[in-house]
Amino acid sequence: MSEFHLLIADWYRQTKRDLPWRNTNDPYFIWLSEVILQQTRVDQGIPYYYRFIEHFPHVDDLAAADLQSVLNLWQGLGYYSRARNLHQTAKFISSELNGVFPASYAELLTLKGIGPYTAAAVASFAFNENVPVVDGNVYRVLARHFDIDTPINSTAGAKLFKSLAENLIHPKHPALHNQAIMEFGALQCTPKNPKCSTCVLQGSCLAFANKTVQERPVKTKKQTVRNRFFHYLVFHVNAHTYIQQRKGRDIWEELFQFPLIETENDSPLTEIPWAQMNQVLEISAPITHLLSHQRISARFYHIHSSEVKPETDWILIQNAALQDFPIPRLIDKYLERHSL
Repeated sequence: MSEFHLLIADWYRQTKRDLPWRNTNDPYFIWLSEVILQQTRVDQGIPYYYRFIEHFPHVDDLAAADLQSVLNLWQGLGYYSRARNLHQTAKFISSELNGVFPASYAELLTLKGIGPYTAAAVASFAFNENVPVVDGNVYRVLARHFDIDTPINSTAGAKLFKSLAENLIHPKHPALHNQAIMEFGALQCTPKNPKCSTCVLQGSCLAFANKTVQERPVKTKKQTVRNRFFHYLVFHVNAHTYIQQRKGRDIWEELFQFPLIETENDSPLTEIPWAQMNQVLEISAPITHLLSHQRISARFYHIHSSEVKPETDWILIQNAALQDFPIPRLIDKYLERHSL
């Protein structure tokens, strides 16, 4: 086990990327980076990290911001519950903990939106606590090194890999160890085309010996994808348009959108309650937007009408003001090609 640590630690010192959150032990910056990097590639996340620390250099600054400002900065990252949890947790730390981050894994786990992985990352990187991180990269490295066929997304798999990670971590250098094994999975033991021929662990890698590298790690079958059909109504009212805020426990909660009709199929609307069909200027072709367990097929209807009787939750804004509201990436991408 000690040889495992020595090999990947030496590899890490020679190969690691110079990432901004590795140059600090401030728990706020580390926590912020970890939340951004959930479901987000490093190269995509770096600009957002810089943007957040520029606007909110201290957890108290993030806490004092309104949610809409936070969501605006988050726009494009997706999984907006991360941003809402980030904001709520910042408010709790600022008001209840006097702006001081909890300094242990157990305490960090009590905070909203912080699970075992994020708690372990902050605890080890900021406070050098002897607790292992187990993310997708770590699962892959361990599954291949020990040639484990237990699904990583099963209860048994979670327990097994956590136990392995706990046995492997170096008690005196947990931060270095965790950074090294995560980076090793990201750069060396990659999901596709891993660099086995130059791998420092090749001699002890059981999957390499058993020719099962491409079969590890094992995952159980993914959740069924739900198909949804959205019809967005883009009203043109004297350089103004209507938007509404999404409510309820659904995707894109609290974000803003054009008035929406959701149907059971992809067929274009033949009736619009707030306008006549002859007022429709243009109907876009279906646009597909993929989420983790949902496939959205969306159409945009451009409608010219000065006699709209809006619903009570609709907000009439100037077209240019739309950029001040956080909107789903699906709408943002559409507007990059189709101006109002």
